[in-house]
Amino acid sequence: MENIILGLLLLKPRSIYQLRKRIEQGLNLMYSCSTGSIQFAIKKLLEQRYIVVESASEQGRATKLYAVTEQGRAHFDSWINSPINCSVKNPELAKVYFMSFAEPCNRASVIQGYIEELENTYNKLDIICREGDDLIRRDKDGELLFFQLQSAKYGRDFVRFNIDWYTKLLKELGNSNE
Repeated sequence: MENIILGLLLLKPRSIYQLRKRIEQGLNLMYSCSTGSIQFAIKKLLEQRYIVVESASEQGRATKLYAVTEQGRAHFDSWINSPINCSVKNPELAKVYFMSFAEPCNRASVIQGYIEELENTYNKLDIICREGDDLIRRDKDGELLFFQLQSAKYGRDFVRFNIDWYTKLLKELGNSNE
Protein backbone atom coordinates (compact mmCIF):
# COMPACT_ATOMS: atom_id res chain seq x y z
CA MET A 1 0.00 0.00 0.00
CA GLU A 2 2.85 2.40 0.81
CA ASN A 3 4.27 2.21 -2.73
CA ILE A 4 0.83 2.72 -4.27
CA ILE A 5 0.44 5.86 -2.17
CA LEU A 6 3.92 7.09 -3.08
CA GLY A 7 3.17 6.58 -6.77
CA LEU A 8 -0.10 8.49 -6.55
CA LEU A 9 1.57 11.29 -4.62
CA LEU A 10 4.29 11.52 -7.26
CA LEU A 11 1.54 12.38 -9.73
CA LYS A 12 0.30 15.18 -7.46
CA PRO A 13 -0.15 15.97 -3.75
CA ARG A 14 -3.38 14.51 -2.40
CA SER A 15 -5.46 14.26 0.75
CA ILE A 16 -6.37 10.93 2.32
CA TYR A 17 -9.86 11.28 0.85
CA GLN A 18 -8.42 11.89 -2.65
CA LEU A 19 -6.09 8.89 -2.27
CA ARG A 20 -8.98 6.62 -1.29
CA LYS A 21 -11.12 7.82 -4.20
CA ARG A 22 -8.28 7.32 -6.71
CA ILE A 23 -7.53 3.83 -5.44
CA GLU A 24 -11.22 2.94 -5.69
CA GLN A 25 -11.30 4.25 -9.27
CA GLY A 26 -8.71 1.99 -10.77
CA LEU A 27 -6.30 0.42 -8.35
CA ASN A 28 -8.73 -1.67 -6.35
CA LEU A 29 -7.74 -4.76 -8.32
CA MET A 30 -4.28 -4.47 -6.81
CA TYR A 31 -5.20 -3.32 -3.33
CA SER A 32 -8.37 -3.03 -1.37
CA CYS A 33 -8.47 0.20 0.50
CA SER A 34 -10.15 1.51 3.54
CA THR A 35 -9.59 4.90 5.06
CA GLY A 36 -7.97 3.14 8.01
CA SER A 37 -5.45 1.24 5.89
CA ILE A 38 -4.56 4.44 4.02
CA GLN A 39 -4.16 6.34 7.31
CA PHE A 40 -1.92 3.58 8.64
CA ALA A 41 0.25 3.68 5.51
CA ILE A 42 0.38 7.51 5.62
CA LYS A 43 1.54 7.37 9.25
CA LYS A 44 4.27 4.90 8.33
CA LEU A 45 5.39 7.00 5.33
CA LEU A 46 5.51 10.13 7.50
CA GLU A 47 7.59 8.31 10.13
CA GLN A 48 10.02 7.16 7.42
CA ARG A 49 10.13 10.74 6.08
CA TYR A 50 9.05 9.53 2.65
CA ILE A 51 6.23 12.10 2.60
CA VAL A 52 5.41 15.44 4.19
CA VAL A 53 2.06 16.95 5.07
CA GLU A 54 1.02 20.41 3.95
CA SER A 55 -1.98 22.44 5.07
CA ALA A 56 -4.26 23.53 2.27
CA SER A 57 -7.73 24.90 1.74
CA GLU A 58 -10.17 23.02 -0.47
CA GLN A 59 -13.57 24.63 -1.13
CA GLY A 60 -13.15 26.77 1.97
CA ARG A 61 -12.24 23.81 4.20
CA ALA A 62 -8.88 23.17 5.78
CA THR A 63 -7.34 19.91 4.57
CA LYS A 64 -4.04 18.09 4.70
CA LEU A 65 -2.25 17.34 1.46
CA TYR A 66 0.57 14.81 1.37
CA ALA A 67 3.57 15.11 -0.94
CA VAL A 68 6.63 12.93 -1.63
CA THR A 69 10.06 13.91 -0.30
CA GLU A 70 13.35 13.26 -2.10
CA GLN A 71 13.89 10.32 0.28
CA GLY A 72 10.43 9.01 -0.65
CA ARG A 73 11.19 9.41 -4.35
CA ALA A 74 14.43 7.44 -3.91
CA HIS A 75 12.55 4.66 -2.10
CA PHE A 76 9.88 4.55 -4.81
CA ASP A 77 12.54 4.52 -7.55
CA SER A 78 14.23 1.57 -5.86
CA TRP A 79 10.92 -0.31 -5.64
CA ILE A 80 9.75 0.43 -9.18
CA ASN A 81 13.08 -0.62 -10.68
CA SER A 82 13.26 -3.92 -8.78
CA PRO A 83 12.08 -7.21 -10.38
CA ILE A 84 8.34 -7.95 -10.41
CA ASN A 85 7.45 -10.71 -7.95
CA CYS A 86 5.44 -13.63 -9.30
CA SER A 87 2.28 -14.44 -7.38
CA VAL A 88 -0.58 -16.66 -8.46
CA LYS A 89 -2.50 -16.61 -5.19
CA ASN A 90 -6.26 -16.52 -5.54
CA PRO A 91 -8.09 -16.87 -2.23
CA GLU A 92 -11.37 -17.67 -3.99
CA LEU A 93 -9.91 -20.98 -5.17
CA ALA A 94 -10.17 -22.19 -1.56
CA LYS A 95 -13.94 -22.37 -2.07
CA VAL A 96 -13.44 -24.58 -5.12
CA TYR A 97 -10.97 -26.73 -3.20
CA PHE A 98 -13.51 -27.34 -0.41
CA MET A 99 -16.65 -27.26 -2.61
CA SER A 100 -17.38 -30.91 -1.81
CA PHE A 101 -18.45 -29.73 1.67
CA ALA A 102 -21.16 -27.48 0.19
CA GLU A 103 -24.65 -28.78 -0.24
CA PRO A 104 -24.81 -30.33 -3.73
CA CYS A 105 -27.87 -28.25 -4.57
CA ASN A 106 -25.98 -25.01 -3.72
CA ARG A 107 -22.75 -25.63 -5.63
CA ALA A 108 -23.89 -24.42 -9.04
CA SER A 109 -25.56 -21.28 -7.64
CA VAL A 110 -22.43 -20.35 -5.65
CA ILE A 111 -20.30 -20.65 -8.79
CA GLN A 112 -22.90 -18.86 -10.94
CA GLY A 113 -23.06 -15.99 -8.44
CA TYR A 114 -19.30 -15.60 -8.61
CA ILE A 115 -19.37 -15.65 -12.41
CA GLU A 116 -21.95 -12.84 -12.34
CA GLU A 117 -19.73 -10.76 -10.02
CA LEU A 118 -16.79 -11.38 -12.34
CA GLU A 119 -18.84 -10.33 -15.38
CA ASN A 120 -19.81 -7.04 -13.68
CA THR A 121 -16.16 -6.36 -12.89
CA TYR A 122 -15.15 -7.30 -16.44
CA ASN A 123 -17.69 -4.89 -17.93
CA LYS A 124 -16.39 -2.00 -15.77
CA LEU A 125 -12.78 -2.76 -16.69
CA ASP A 126 -13.64 -3.09 -20.35
CA ILE A 127 -15.13 0.41 -20.36
CA ILE A 128 -11.97 1.78 -18.69
CA CYS A 129 -9.79 -0.01 -21.26
CA ARG A 130 -11.76 1.24 -24.25
CA GLU A 131 -11.74 4.81 -22.92
CA GLY A 132 -8.01 4.52 -22.22
CA ASP A 133 -7.29 3.24 -25.73
CA ASP A 134 -9.13 6.26 -27.10
CA LEU A 135 -7.10 8.65 -24.91
CA ILE A 136 -3.81 7.05 -25.98
CA ARG A 137 -4.72 7.44 -29.66
CA ARG A 138 -5.17 11.18 -29.00
CA ASP A 139 -1.99 11.52 -26.89
CA LYS A 140 0.87 9.66 -28.55
CA ASP A 141 3.31 10.73 -25.81
CA GLY A 142 1.12 9.40 -23.01
CA GLU A 143 3.62 6.97 -21.44
CA LEU A 144 2.06 7.28 -17.99
CA LEU A 145 -1.40 6.56 -19.33
CA PHE A 146 -0.05 3.70 -21.44
CA PHE A 147 1.29 1.82 -18.43
CA GLN A 148 -1.74 2.60 -16.27
CA LEU A 149 -3.94 1.27 -19.06
CA GLN A 150 -1.87 -1.92 -19.25
CA SER A 151 -2.67 -2.71 -15.62
CA ALA A 152 -6.37 -2.19 -16.36
CA LYS A 153 -6.08 -4.49 -19.38
CA TYR A 154 -4.34 -7.09 -17.23
CA GLY A 155 -7.19 -6.90 -14.75
CA ARG A 156 -9.79 -7.16 -17.51
CA ASP A 157 -8.05 -10.13 -19.13
CA PHE A 158 -7.51 -11.83 -15.76
CA VAL A 159 -11.20 -11.46 -14.96
CA ARG A 160 -12.11 -12.84 -18.43
CA PHE A 161 -9.89 -15.87 -17.75
CA ASN A 162 -11.70 -16.40 -14.43
CA ILE A 163 -15.12 -16.08 -16.06
CA ASP A 164 -14.17 -18.68 -18.66
CA TRP A 165 -12.60 -20.99 -16.09
CA TYR A 166 -15.56 -20.86 -13.69
CA THR A 167 -18.03 -21.24 -16.58
CA LYS A 168 -16.17 -24.39 -17.64
CA LEU A 169 -16.25 -25.63 -14.03
CA LEU A 170 -19.99 -24.97 -13.87
CA LYS A 171 -20.53 -26.98 -17.08
CA GLU A 172 -18.40 -29.84 -15.76
CA LEU A 173 -20.40 -29.74 -12.52
CA GLY A 174 -23.60 -29.96 -14.56
CA ASN A 175 -22.24 -32.89 -16.57
CA SER A 176 -21.21 -34.79 -13.44
CA ASN A 177 -24.73 -34.43 -12.01
CA GLU A 178 -26.35 -36.10 -15.04
